[in-house]
Amino acid sequence: MDAIVVDQIYKRFKKPVEPFWKRMLPSAKNGNGKNGADHGTKPDAVKANGDKTVVAVDRISFIVKRGEIFGVLGPNGGGKSTLIRLISTLLIPDEGKITVMGFDVVRQPMRVQEVINRVSVEASFFKKLSPMENLMYGARLYGLGATESRAKVIEILTRLGLEKRAIYNPMEEMSRGMQQKVAIARALLSRPELLLLDEPTTGLDPRSKREVQAVVRELRDQHNTTILLTTHDMLEAETLCDRIAIMNSGKMIALDTPAGLKAMITSKDGKEATLEDVFLELTGKKLVNPEEETI
Repeated sequence: MDAIVVDQIYKRFKKPVEPFWKRMLPSAKNGNGKNGADHGTKPDAVKANGDKTVVAVDRISFIVKRGEIFGVLGPNGGGKSTLIRLISTLLIPDEGKITVMGFDVVRQPMRVQEVINRVSVEASFFKKLSPMENLMYGARLYGLGATESRAKVIEILTRLGLEKRAIYNPMEEMSRGMQQKVAIARALLSRPELLLLDEPTTGLDPRSKREVQAVVRELRDQHNTTILLTTHDMLEAETLCDRIAIMNSGKMIALDTPAGLKAMITSKDGKEATLEDVFLELTGKKLVNPEEETI
């Protein structure tokens, strides 16, 4: 049985042309040259600017095998995060079908949630509590025993490079990078069959990145965990992933091994093409565009 089967998935959103606050402002001038609010007139925006439709995922299909590390690359707004949310049951597709370990994400969401865990780029915690308290709370939600979980929390966090004293200090005193390590530890605590990593090493220093990447490999090699990874780090994608999909504007425009993707374009000046070269060649865009909204 395959770990993930994505079949012709389509997801769109309605997005206002203008932000809510702007649409609620009164018109600058009415026909008499005075502020419309003075005469009780309705804001222009209420009369209708309309919404525009944004297609986040546009009929894509792929299969992820059990025990595979599958990467998804793409610019901000390319559809990567929406894809993760669809697979993790946080969103419902408009069309198509997704199964995780044989379970349908729409008809059997609870069964899917039992076998997955997810780490997003912006993890949420009880900031006044310590990593130990946050993770013990998570362990209880998964029905794990207190004694075993406490030992496992210490083991995972120290494996990720946290000092023992930091495990008992409030989360609000930790850097963003350290908080991200705690988020990864929380995901590992339940030993998921499928681990969804949405830009997990963003904000981490090079040493911390290597520690997280080592744990990802260990999960696959020792526990046969299937991992779906989105990242903007080309080296990370090339060294970790068995296969990589490239998304752009909601469409999947390429899918192959790292070596296969690099073989798709002609090398320049006798040098081997990089994954970034491949991305630029196929999309004409930079991998990270701060002006685009993440979708």
